Amino acid sequence: MFDTTHAHITTWVVAIILFFVAVGLHNAGKNKGMKIVHMILRLFYLLIILTGAFLFWKHQGLNPALYGIKGLVGIWVIGMFEMILVRLNKGKSTNVFWILLIVSLIIVLYLGLRLPLGFHPFA
Repeated sequence: MFDTTHAHITTWVVAIILFFVAVGLHNAGKNKGMKIVHMILRLFYLLIILTGAFLFWKHQGLNPALYGIKGLVGIWVIGMFEMILVRLNKGKSTNVFWILLIVSLIIVLYLGLRLPLGFHPFA
């Protein structure tokens, strides 16, 4: 099941979509809908971590240091998702967290594509 990254990629793509749906619901003033989507998103955080951990344990011999760093940066991305949504609920500023989210997302996507299990279009 974890010979490929399909399950992991599916979970984080759905999580990114749910994150932007939650932000959109907040901006539309639909707090109850945002709360429901936020709880579903938290379930997807767990699925992302679980599928990522399975991939790491199965393929850690390929490049354990960079896969470990990718895992930590992935946790950083999830942390930024959560910080942005919680601070939006509290009415606090989220500017710094959006910048940190963009930086961490770029890093984790770069590492994910660069490492041996990644997608190599020109190789």
